[in-house]
Amino acid sequence: MSYRTKIAYFHIVIGASLWGIIGYFVKELALIGFTPLQIVFLRAMSALIFFFLWIVLYQPRLLKIHWKDSWYFIGTGILSITFFNWCYFTTIQNASLAIAAILLYTAPVFVLLISIFVFKETLTIKKLIALFLTFFGCTLVSGLFSGQFSQLSWTGLLTGLGAGFGYSLYSIFGKLAGKKYETLTISFYTFLFALIVLFPISHIADANIELLSGKVLGYTAGLGLLPTVLAYWFYTNGLKQVEASKASIVSTIEPVVATVMGLFLYKEAVSFVQLLGILLVLGAVLLIQERKNTFELDKALKRT
Repeated sequence: MSYRTKIAYFHIVIGASLWGIIGYFVKELALIGFTPLQIVFLRAMSALIFFFLWIVLYQPRLLKIHWKDSWYFIGTGILSITFFNWCYFTTIQNASLAIAAILLYTAPVFVLLISIFVFKETLTIKKLIALFLTFFGCTLVSGLFSGQFSQLSWTGLLTGLGAGFGYSLYSIFGKLAGKKYETLTISFYTFLFALIVLFPISHIADANIELLSGKVLGYTAGLGLLPTVLAYWFYTNGLKQVEASKASIVSTIEPVVATVMGLFLYKEAVSFVQLLGILLVLGAVLLIQERKNTFELDKALKRT
C-alpha cells in the first residue's frame, strides 16, 4: 500500500472519529431546548461559516464552480446530509436509539452495491467479510440483543433504511465531485445546499431560545468545527485515494469512538459484548486495508 493511500486511510479514520464525538454537542444543545432538526440547522450554518472563512483566507478561487455541477452538491447536501438526518431523527421517534443506529450503519452495504455500478469496483471476499464484521460489530456495540426489533414499526424500518441509504450517498457523490473539485469546495457547497433546505423545515426562527447566548454560540461553534468542518474535510480528502466502499467500511469506527467517549465522559458502562463489537469493527478496518503480497514486497526491496 502506497504512502498516499496510507495517509488517505488515516484521514478517513480521523474524520470518522471526529463524527463520533458529535453526541456531546448534540446532547448539550438538546438540553438547552433545540429540536433535532434545529440542531442539524445550527450544525450546517456553523460549518458553512467556517468553510467560507477557510476558503476566503486560504484560496478564494475554490468558491468557483460551474452551475452544471450543482447536482454533485444536491447529492451531498440535500440527498445525503438533509435526507439522512431527517430519516435518522424520524427513526429515533419510532424506535430505540440502538435500532436507529444499527439501521443507519447499513450505509456501507449501500455504498458497496452502488459502487459496483457507478465506480466499477469489484466485490471481493475481503469486502464481504469486512461488511459482515462491521455490521455485526455495530450491532454488538449498540447493545442490541434484547428483542427490541419486535417493537419496530414499518415506518421506523423504512426511515431507518432511508437513513442508511442517505448516509451512503455522501461517499458516492463526494467521490464523484472529488474528480473535479477540491475538498474545501465540496464541503462548502454541501452545507450551503443543505442549509437552503434546512432553514424552512427546521423552524429555527420559531425557537424560543436566545441564539446569541454564550452557551449556544460555544456549542454551535464546536459542533460546526470539530465533528463537521474538520470531520468532512478529512473524510472527503481521504475519499480521493480510497474506494468509496472501503472508505464507508472504515468510517464505521464512528460508533466505536462514540461508545468510548460515553465511557470516559459520561461514565457509561461498556459490557463485554460491546467491547467485542468494538474489536470486530477495528478488525474490519484493518482487514480492508490492502497490503502488498510477498512477491511485490520482494521486488520493492530489490529496487532499493
